[in-house]
Amino acid sequence: MKTLLVVAQHPDFAEAVRAAVNPEHYRILHRANPDEAEPLLAHGLIQACIVDVELNDVQGLWFFEKLHHRAPRCPVIIYTGAKPWEWEEEAYLQGATQVLTKPLRPRLLNAVLDRIWAKPESARPAPVVAKPAAPDAPRPEESRVPPATAQTLSVLRDFSAILTHSLDAEGILKQFLLLLREIVGVNRAAVFLRQPFASLDQGPGEGRRLRAAAAIGLSSGLLQQFELSFDSGIGGHLFRLGRILRRYGEEARNDVETQKEFELLGAQVAVPILDRENLLGVAVFDGRITGEPLVNSELELIFHLLEQLALAVKNIWLHDQLAVNHQMMADILRELSSACVVVSRDLTILHANKTARKYFARPERRSAELEFSDLPQILGAKIYQVLKTGSAFSTFKYEPEDSPGTIYNVNVVPFQREQAGLPASALLVAEDLTQTQQLQRLEIEAANLRLVKNMAVRLSNEIGNALVPLSTHQQLLAEKWKDSEFRASLNVALAEGVRRVLRLVTQMRFLARDDVEAHEAFPLVPLIEEAYQEACTYHPAKAAQLKCDSPSKPIVLSGNRPALKYALTEVILNGLQANAAEPRIGVRLHAEQSGNGLQDLRIEVEDNGAGFTPEAAQKAATPFFTTRVVGLGLGLTVARRIVELHGGRLEIVPPKSGHAGVVRISLLRDATLSLPA
Repeated sequence: MKTLLVVAQHPDFAEAVRAAVNPEHYRILHRANPDEAEPLLAHGLIQACIVDVELNDVQGLWFFEKLHHRAPRCPVIIYTGAKPWEWEEEAYLQGATQVLTKPLRPRLLNAVLDRIWAKPESARPAPVVAKPAAPDAPRPEESRVPPATAQTLSVLRDFSAILTHSLDAEGILKQFLLLLREIVGVNRAAVFLRQPFASLDQGPGEGRRLRAAAAIGLSSGLLQQFELSFDSGIGGHLFRLGRILRRYGEEARNDVETQKEFELLGAQVAVPILDRENLLGVAVFDGRITGEPLVNSELELIFHLLEQLALAVKNIWLHDQLAVNHQMMADILRELSSACVVVSRDLTILHANKTARKYFARPERRSAELEFSDLPQILGAKIYQVLKTGSAFSTFKYEPEDSPGTIYNVNVVPFQREQAGLPASALLVAEDLTQTQQLQRLEIEAANLRLVKNMAVRLSNEIGNALVPLSTHQQLLAEKWKDSEFRASLNVALAEGVRRVLRLVTQMRFLARDDVEAHEAFPLVPLIEEAYQEACTYHPAKAAQLKCDSPSKPIVLSGNRPALKYALTEVILNGLQANAAEPRIGVRLHAEQSGNGLQDLRIEVEDNGAGFTPEAAQKAATPFFTTRVVGLGLGLTVARRIVELHGGRLEIVPPKSGHAGVVRISLLRDATLSLPA
């Protein structure tokens, strides 16, 4: 019986070929493309190929060349819908045996097949007459194998190569052992395999233990409790030697554990199962059911058959690992709260999780599967562009027209292998930001309400504190106006109230500014002294002192002088309030080059108080934070705002043990700046 390989995209063509030929003479195998047929062609299992391909473009010739390259000596019959003479001629030049047009005609096909294997009488070899052997000539050991058995084992070799397409490792091994018993007559046999590579349940040392995968003639209870190992016994010998091990051979005879394992299994020989590189397992065999041992030629053939099975088992393991990884990724994508859609180059959706189906599936569709046409047009266009260019899209917002107020955060990235051209697929990830943005908006509104509430409380307290003395004097004004002491007290109350209200108005004005209104050049040291005097008006203290360590060369700044003066006033006032009895303020100035003709100027204001606590150092410049019972807590906030408008920064130096509080102002200044003449 000859094996014909039908390579066609549609299985109906293979069925037509199967119906056209004699099933007693031909066995039909069908594959969709040359890549799937490669194992059959590589092992020489195919006697002829029948290909369904169109010869009206270069793709059809490329399809045929790829198949012909796999098996250059295999006859190839091409079926095509139309065969222009130039393409037909090219097919014959490439090695085609026959080019036929569809539809398939059984008589013509059988005639072509008969002509392929028909030989002229003159080319047939002359019959060879075997000479009778001498009656007393010794016969070799292999002569004990019946010719029918050797022929059947040859068929078994071909069958084991075809089994590489199966995905059931246990079924392959079980069928192999049953056929081996049927053909050779083996009594008992068992196959032990290591754990699959990268198994999820594989613990320490599991990769060197061998468990029973298939057996005949042995108790299943024994095999469930019995294991081999690559470290000792039969498995250890085969792992070190890599060749067939006999029970009474020199290597195993003096090993007690090996002999014990042979005895428990009732086996006489152990054959390694190699995948041409690594040892995957061990197969143990008893003799024949007639009591005779397996001869060397049979064991050698079994070794090669097991090698083919090892390749099949390894492929099954790799397939199972890929399937597990694919399932794991599918489970991850399915459980994500974001919508995930994987689209192939032919715009087929390979995967869509339940969130994606919820977002984009059409309600009128009966099928639960998502199709590319279900995606919004703008998203489909971006996916198509990614597949055509291989460039990812940065994150963008998408608002559906049919769902106002819904906002998606969308990202489209290609799935591209290294050193590959265009991507094979693209991933779309869409996250619904509707609730998130609503929560953010509510949080901002709540924060604004808290800020307004805090501001109202602070302003009412501050303005109230300023108005209480004025209200008291106003009530006594008509009665005690002629009293000189009352008029003096009223004058002080008016001055203090006006100063507090004006300071409050000034703070609000600076907080409302977005830029510096005017620039001028001015010396820094006099500005610091003026700011100190201004701060003393808000916190008068007889023992207050200022020490300013200034360089010999005057430092000139450029900016809004009144604003910077007010910022320094607030910083110095904060230092004066740190020690109300005997405040000492120290100011250090330091300038160093920062490049581009600019200098980094640092102004450090240090007080002699208790210093900032860690909480105060972190929150001192935030609005309405204060550690005193009076004031709004806006002084350092306004100072920081003014400094930042001048391109600088204000920071609280982290407190250290035994050190007072230090506020640092950093500004960039022009190193060549000088006062105008």
